[in-house]
Amino acid sequence: MEMAANLKRATYHMWTFTISKLISAFGAQVYAFAISFYILQMTGSATSFATNLICNILPRTLVSPFAGYAADKYSRKAIVIIAQIASTFAIGGLLVYSLSSGLSLIAIYATTVVLSIASTFSGVTFTSSITGLIDEARIQRAMSLNQMSISFAAIGSPAIAGILYGTVSMNTFLILYMSASVLAVLLESTMNFKLFAKRKEKTEEEAKETMWQSIKAGISYLRLQPVLLTIVWISLIINFLFGAFEVGFSFILIEKLKMASEHFGVTQGSFAVGMLLMSIYFSMKKEVKYPLLVSKRGILIFGIILMLIPLPLIVSMQYNAFFAFYIIVIFLFGINMMIVNTPIQVLMQKSIDDDFKGRVFSILETMSMALMPLGVVLFGFLYDAVQAQWILVSSGILLMIVTLIMARPSIIRKAHPELAKTKMIKAKAVQE
Repeated sequence: MEMAANLKRATYHMWTFTISKLISAFGAQVYAFAISFYILQMTGSATSFATNLICNILPRTLVSPFAGYAADKYSRKAIVIIAQIASTFAIGGLLVYSLSSGLSLIAIYATTVVLSIASTFSGVTFTSSITGLIDEARIQRAMSLNQMSISFAAIGSPAIAGILYGTVSMNTFLILYMSASVLAVLLESTMNFKLFAKRKEKTEEEAKETMWQSIKAGISYLRLQPVLLTIVWISLIINFLFGAFEVGFSFILIEKLKMASEHFGVTQGSFAVGMLLMSIYFSMKKEVKYPLLVSKRGILIFGIILMLIPLPLIVSMQYNAFFAFYIIVIFLFGINMMIVNTPIQVLMQKSIDDDFKGRVFSILETMSMALMPLGVVLFGFLYDAVQAQWILVSSGILLMIVTLIMARPSIIRKAHPELAKTKMIKAKAVQE
């Protein structure tokens, strides 16, 4: 009876978690769209716009280790709720300031910093809590539903924000975002974060650990897990090389091929549609049997896609032909993103000890957030100095070589020892 009740509660968690993520992601993206347009219209300065981006990225990079430490030491439910309340108050504070004095860049930057810190604590803690909220058999479905909510927000929020921006005031945007944040707090407060949690009682020595000792213990734990360490390094390299795609895709389509802005928007939308469809598929499919192997194949496909992106620069194409080409390629890119991410996320959820989840996920986020801007800046310079096709082809080849080396068969066998047994059985069957 207790197990049936727990499974019923887990189902409630799965949908509440998905709805909460959808509401908060939708609100955040509508707000980000509106505030970006507002800054550009108010100042006409790319520097002011970039400063707001830095106010989002830099705090995430700096506070991620602290968020991981807090997620492993304190109540995860309390952290998620406090972080969401902080977001609500930040938006409320900006609204009050706007009504009394009008919006200013300093007020916007300060709000962005608070929202960035709050979302880091909430994101790391929520990710660390999945196995406490959902039964193990449905982790893949939970991760897929979470990605579905993000994809829905990515597809719908720019369109809605674009319509609203021309018809309502900035204060209305703030009220909408604050309302979404309050609703997310109410939903999260009904969840039991300890339902399936396997956190151990802290020993006296662990309880006395300083924050730095705790973070070092998380790094030491990660170093002793060869499969997890491989996943982390591959993730970092993908994040770095993603800069080649992020800069190169826009540069090729807008600067080199002179694609119209509305067509460029359609190609970007096809990415979110691909992710959404694959999320739906994973939410209905049985759990992937060999997640690291599936992700390895997906990363190799990423390498091929990177090499395909500059094809219209090499082979002459009509406008409609390369427009259709990019819709298909970026749609496949979105599908492949889910093929790589979902199995790896499930594997990490199941492989990482519950008491170390916060620190491991925060280490991954810190390093990823640090490498992404570095990749974007480096590739930004390269695209001005080297032909775009050679950068993307080289990046694709490099990604494939690194993946084949780091996710070599010996590592795959460590992650999935049952795979070696299956091959032995098949080999015996063939011999007989």
